[in-house]
Amino acid sequence: MNYDPIADKPFPTLLNDNVLRAARGQKTDRVPVWVMRQAGRYLPEYLETRKGQSFTESVQNPEICCELTLQPIRRFDLDAAIIFSDILVVNEALGINFELVPNEGIKVLNPLKSVDDLERLRTNVDIRKELHYVFEAISLTRHKLDGKVPLFGFSGAPWTLMTYMVENGSAQQKELAKKWLYAEPEASAKLLQIITDVVISYLTEQVVAGAQILQVFESHAGCLSYPAFCKFSLPYLRKIAEGVKKNLENRKISPVPMVVFAKDAHHSIEDLSASGYDVVGLDWGIKPKNARRLAGASVTLQGNLDPCALFASKEEIAKMARDMVDRFGTQRYIANLGHGIHRFTNPDHLEAFVDAIHAHSSQDDD
Repeated sequence: MNYDPIADKPFPTLLNDNVLRAARGQKTDRVPVWVMRQAGRYLPEYLETRKGQSFTESVQNPEICCELTLQPIRRFDLDAAIIFSDILVVNEALGINFELVPNEGIKVLNPLKSVDDLERLRTNVDIRKELHYVFEAISLTRHKLDGKVPLFGFSGAPWTLMTYMVENGSAQQKELAKKWLYAEPEASAKLLQIITDVVISYLTEQVVAGAQILQVFESHAGCLSYPAFCKFSLPYLRKIAEGVKKNLENRKISPVPMVVFAKDAHHSIEDLSASGYDVVGLDWGIKPKNARRLAGASVTLQGNLDPCALFASKEEIAKMARDMVDRFGTQRYIANLGHGIHRFTNPDHLEAFVDAIHAHSSQDDD
């Protein structure tokens, strides 16, 4: 299947590769910065574009996804775009459907109630067919970016996706999903492996379609104890990194940098840094100095300003951004928030954050 909707036209030459260079540990002339959920509800143009459309309709429309991905790139001096999509498209490919209910959040329509329900999962997924709209959006966006910045692809991690299969996502500590881990460890391992296999294929095809860097979101890592994380999350994260790289090698496609973001997994920074990823993303709950010490010199760090900090004055935001760069350093570092940007954030405040990162890090190199 050809994911390029602009028939066989080569992708434009990349003009700003700072994110890729930082991810690979190469020298950058300034600290690159992008923001999780940067294509989102805090932008008035996002709301205007999606007016009258359900979330699912938007996600499954490549032209809409492309437009939403480009909006923050037009407005801010960001160093990367991330394709507009949702982690739960993987669950849908496996047969677990969801809808996003306004003002309520995610509603899973057919959750797994018992281990017997594993039999109704679609395990032999043709990922190119089921999620073709994601790959088409990636290819279209690569062309429309015109080489301005690289494009992130992404997926949810197996444990996080499992939580959305077992419950509606409302429980803060994911009690129903954790019950599975402890009461049904063999079935849980089977489910996590099923998800892992699909995620590997999904991320591989994103690179084929044009993604230049990948991020894996283990958003619910903090719900697990260290032993549970080491048993039910970390092995599958490793398999994803290994599997994607092997698939690309077998298809004679150049490898791309990979980022792992395991929110609240402060107990596992060392393990994550040795899990096969080029970059370890950090939430706001860990000191940069401690993260550097734990991660070592072989990986790049990404993060980690509290998203709520963007509600401060622009002057205070700039001060916090400068302080963050000073604590992390200007090399082997990608500036970001510690989680996704909040929907009520003033876009001008994000601009203050981005501009302060660039101004301070460029100045440090002079």
